[in-house]
Amino acid sequence: MTTELLFSYGTLQLESVQLSSFGRLLEGEDDALHGFEAIEIQIRDPAVLDASGIETHLALVPGAGAPIPGKVFHLTPQELAAADIYESENYRRIEAPLASGKRAWVYVKA
Repeated sequence: MTTELLFSYGTLQLESVQLSSFGRLLEGEDDALHGFEAIEIQIRDPAVLDASGIETHLALVPGAGAPIPGKVFHLTPQELAAADIYESENYRRIEAPLASGKRAWVYVKA
């Protein structure tokens, strides 16, 4: 089965979001991302608010701050498409190198 690597530093790590978006809980590996800084943004999408229960989410912008800790998840192409829907208009997906040397998709501020 084809899998895609997705690095999550925020709400995609929440069980409620995983069950809502993917219908299952994900197993992740610790990793980190360099070259970005985390900022807070306000979420207004009702589906995202319902899944996460949180109005203020983190978003990444280019910067030289401390490494961003997170989890790497293995997703099917269909699950990655579901993650795109969850992240909605607030984010865009890019591929980035992680501290482990792996390359993964990550959502950054749109």
